[in-house]
Amino acid sequence: MLKDTAQPKLKHELSLLDGTMLVSGSMIGSGIFIVSADITRNVGSAGWLIAVWIITGFMTLTAALSYGELSAMFPKAGGQYVYLKEAYNKLIAFLYGWSFFAVIQTGTIAAVGVAFSKFTAYMIPAVSEDNILFDAGFTKISAAQVVSIVLIVLLTYINTRGVKGGKLIQTTFTMTKLISLFGLIGFGFLAFKGDIWTANWTNAWDLHNLNKDGSVTALTAGTALGAIAAAMVGSIFSSDAWNSVTFVAGEMKNPKRDVALSMMFGTIIVTLIYVLANVVYTGVLSLHEITIADKDRVAVAASHVIFGNVGTYIIAVMIMISTFGCNNGLILSGARVYYTMAKDGVFFKKTGTLNRYGVPQFGLWIQAGVASLLCLSGRYGDLLDMISFVVVIFYMLTIAGIFILRAKRPDAERPYKAIGYPILPAIYIVMGIAFCILLCIYKWQYPVYGLVIVLVGIPLYYISQRNVTHEDKPEVLS
Repeated sequence: MLKDTAQPKLKHELSLLDGTMLVSGSMIGSGIFIVSADITRNVGSAGWLIAVWIITGFMTLTAALSYGELSAMFPKAGGQYVYLKEAYNKLIAFLYGWSFFAVIQTGTIAAVGVAFSKFTAYMIPAVSEDNILFDAGFTKISAAQVVSIVLIVLLTYINTRGVKGGKLIQTTFTMTKLISLFGLIGFGFLAFKGDIWTANWTNAWDLHNLNKDGSVTALTAGTALGAIAAAMVGSIFSSDAWNSVTFVAGEMKNPKRDVALSMMFGTIIVTLIYVLANVVYTGVLSLHEITIADKDRVAVAASHVIFGNVGTYIIAVMIMISTFGCNNGLILSGARVYYTMAKDGVFFKKTGTLNRYGVPQFGLWIQAGVASLLCLSGRYGDLLDMISFVVVIFYMLTIAGIFILRAKRPDAERPYKAIGYPILPAIYIVMGIAFCILLCIYKWQYPVYGLVIVLVGIPLYYISQRNVTHEDKPEVLS
């Protein structure tokens, strides 16, 4: 069937640098500034705090290296959705896309948007989360929630005007945040306090719960593994979105090469920053100070020690830059998944059309709508905790897809092959299974509620298929 050449097409305008900045910028949001408090409460020692970040970084880099093979085989918009469809079937792919739309991407956009508002409040107290604008009894709307929605709408509008504007914001803000974070780390090392460092690292591998009141809860061999898994919920959330560049593969200049390299370079940069930032935390704050940081804002407490009273404002500006750039990357990349789903006939048909700037405008706006509703609900944090289990499940399924596709399509073109295959992909799957099992045992509510969200997608998939006639079914993307 001949294609209508008058229809707008995705534009190949993203370079390797743009892809790397998209990966780094989408990964670094507010998590690194906050979640170390909860991690420390779970593991109770400096060594295990750093170990949790290293384990997560290793898993993330391993997954990124594995995804490189899939991204080179299928250099199309949609990324992980496409890989799951090719390795398994449209149902599995749809369940991922549904979860992505319902919580994974939209919930992250909401959480990062509210984080932007909370730290903006250091400069403008009127936009604080404590400033309640509307109280209906069953729900309260704060100024922070309103600002977060304004931010989401603004960035969505910019991205509807074409990929050039989005990539300019992404590259500029990500470069700024990387320079700022390395600057914070550098000044942090200069501000190290010998007595605090020694105290934190004297019993660096003594694994226990460290409570806010300073008391310690001993752990058995079994509960210790559960504590590590619970701690990793925060680090995995902070390291997520490393695969964002796969969603915009259809707009990369050289997708067969640059998508894989973008994921590798981006995850290495971010993992290095995360580990070094936590080393700095343990050099300027006692473990107790980390656990009791106001609203878990560890970076604010550390910055206050490093820079004095002005440190609060320095870190607030850094987080505003970080979350602004992070949300731009999430918004830019997310809509491409819905676009590909619509092309497969499993999502709103209008989402599969491009505007005159060559971007999926409708997909961008419905994503903004769901993210805004999650902002108003105030439950985005709980949803993200619940979905961490599901995120890892889909990552494991996708990486297992490499083994499946090598068996199903041994002669397929593979411009890039997974580094360390089959050992590294297998290690990731084993680590992912261990993480999920431990969560099921010790934090059972996370996987249960997360799976409920996924399973809701099953009837939705069959409804979508019932409404697609044989004549309406779209062609497979070329």
